[in-house]
Amino acid sequence: MKIQRTAKDALFRLASQFPIIGITGPRQSGKTTLAKMTYPDMQYITFDDKNTRELAISNPKDFISAFPNGVIIDEAQKVPEIFDAVKFHVDNKDSKPGKFILTGSSQFRLKENMTDSLAGRIAFLHLLPFSVSELKNENILNQNVYETIVKGFYPPLNDKDKNFIPDDWFENYIETCLDLDIKEHINPSNLRTFKKFIQICATYSGQMLSMDSISKNLGISAPTVKQWLSILESSYIIHFLEPDTNNIGKSVVKTPKLYFVDTGLLCHLLRIENANQLILNNQKDAIIETFAVSELLKSRLNLGKKANLTYFRDLKGFEVDVIADWSHSFAIEIKSASDTEQKLSENVRKYVKLRAEKDCQGKVFYLGDLTCTINDIQYVNWKNWGEI
Repeated sequence: MKIQRTAKDALFRLASQFPIIGITGPRQSGKTTLAKMTYPDMQYITFDDKNTRELAISNPKDFISAFPNGVIIDEAQKVPEIFDAVKFHVDNKDSKPGKFILTGSSQFRLKENMTDSLAGRIAFLHLLPFSVSELKNENILNQNVYETIVKGFYPPLNDKDKNFIPDDWFENYIETCLDLDIKEHINPSNLRTFKKFIQICATYSGQMLSMDSISKNLGISAPTVKQWLSILESSYIIHFLEPDTNNIGKSVVKTPKLYFVDTGLLCHLLRIENANQLILNNQKDAIIETFAVSELLKSRLNLGKKANLTYFRDLKGFEVDVIADWSHSFAIEIKSASDTEQKLSENVRKYVKLRAEKDCQGKVFYLGDLTCTINDIQYVNWKNWGEI
């Protein structure tokens, strides 16, 4: 089953300007499928194929020259020599926009090679798992928000032609990430501790991060915690929101808030297996906040834009869940309620008034069925959230 990706337009836009496009994102997010669906007539090769890989290694410059009409190269990181060959080709032979599209599953090696070798010649598109909008457009969105959150948004779990059980799939997904991506960046003896680290991080999703607490809990140093967080962020497992200042005073905290990119993986790590368990879980509100932030992140990255998402907290503890500084600025509250109650918008009303900018608008994410505006504050239901 192939679902039309919102990021297709951004890929077209970037490929009309830059000779090289790098599509990055977590494993199993659909990077290769996006490239092939967007450019069905472009030749496709993968370095998973041993013969192709050996041919490219033996003479990378001649190999690249064999594709005068451009090429999609999958698992590009498996032949590091190819990046210099692509650079040479673009600089000396053909810099036509959209000539090379590079994808791969190992984000560390892929981004390192592309950044070091292809700076100034490459544009990046970051592809996350499916968004609510994408599932809705294909008429395959589960109407139960809690079931949707627990299942998550990775393409294999939303393919009606496959029969993966989420719990089994996520367990194998974690093991694959550990074996193929992470173990080369940490001491092998720490793999078991790293898996516990991921589970502890799950308990912080939607909250300010306490590295000291994690350090004491696992018996590892603060610098190690920082390094491991960077690994999870580079793997697109987690995302951080930094404190926002704007023009209404400095934030009381310098600590970022941590969010998992996919709620299905988050629920798996928290041992939440179904909607009823989520509804009764004491972390329900944090998980719903994670869901809403993740959808905002997808909506921006699918446009080929930076996230530009922060959160606000002042000296008195007044907090707004998300500040989105886009073409308009949005002060956002995220609620697990299903009714448009006035009290849900108290914080965004106060923030908008303090900021005193006409282009700052207040929005409330909630679990109701209607999207409506009440006293200048827009209440957006979860199914429409990614379209704000």
